[in-house]
Amino acid sequence: MKPEVKARPVSRSRGRRLGAFVFLTPGLTYLVVLLLVPLALVLSYTVFQRGRFGGVVYEFTAENFERLVDPLYLDVVIGSLEIAAVTTVIALLAGYPTAYLIAQLPRKWKTIALVAIVLPFWTNFIIRVYAWIILLSGPGLVNSGLKVFGIEPLELLYNEGAIVAGLVYSYLPLMVLPLFAAIEKLDPQLREASANLGASGLTTFRKVTLPLTVPGVLTGSLFVFVPSFGNFVIPELLGGSKSLMVGNLIRQQFLSARDWPFGSTLALALIAVLLVLLVAQAWVARRA
Repeated sequence: MKPEVKARPVSRSRGRRLGAFVFLTPGLTYLVVLLLVPLALVLSYTVFQRGRFGGVVYEFTAENFERLVDPLYLDVVIGSLEIAAVTTVIALLAGYPTAYLIAQLPRKWKTIALVAIVLPFWTNFIIRVYAWIILLSGPGLVNSGLKVFGIEPLELLYNEGAIVAGLVYSYLPLMVLPLFAAIEKLDPQLREASANLGASGLTTFRKVTLPLTVPGVLTGSLFVFVPSFGNFVIPELLGGSKSLMVGNLIRQQFLSARDWPFGSTLALALIAVLLVLLVAQAWVARRA
């Protein structure tokens, strides 16, 4: 007499798969429609030509990639990298001590401090940028304060310094939060052991705290660098016509020049740079 075969585990497995598929369908649909399809269009436009009156003419060409190495556009990309790098360094120098101090607070005050850090994100991004225009303009609050001390008004607006200030202000929380998470996980006994062995506070920080928080440093730096590199709102409002970043250049190609193929090529180059940074960050984090 043959033993009876039980099919219940198979049916349960199919039910779980079906349930997982049902729950994943909205997210997958969102990714396909709003990410993969537009990205595929951008990639396809890079090998086509611009129409006489804008748009796309579906004739293959390599001219778009040749224009990428034009000194005019290379200068914009290199300038954008420099501004994003300076923004990241300043955010790191300001964010690490802030995150460290928050991590030392009692639990009640930690919550209040973290809420204060993320509070600017609850305000509209454009409004926050316009607030900097009010602060840095000729008759703004900063120059008005300088007049009290007999200092002539300074040109604080429409330059790269204003762009960096706006970027640091906008993305500093993205640096503080990963650093806080990394510092919060540190075992305090490690620092106590370092102090008991005679190490100074600076030596303990350099040889214990900093190496163990490298993943947080890398994550926060990436979170600040990526949006700073591709940002076009802050350079346009705070930098004016004197400063042009790669985000503004891509926007101009799509909306003003209507050169969609070259705009897509610039966007592809931007994505390539960011992918290289992601791979480098993962490699350094793994080594650390």
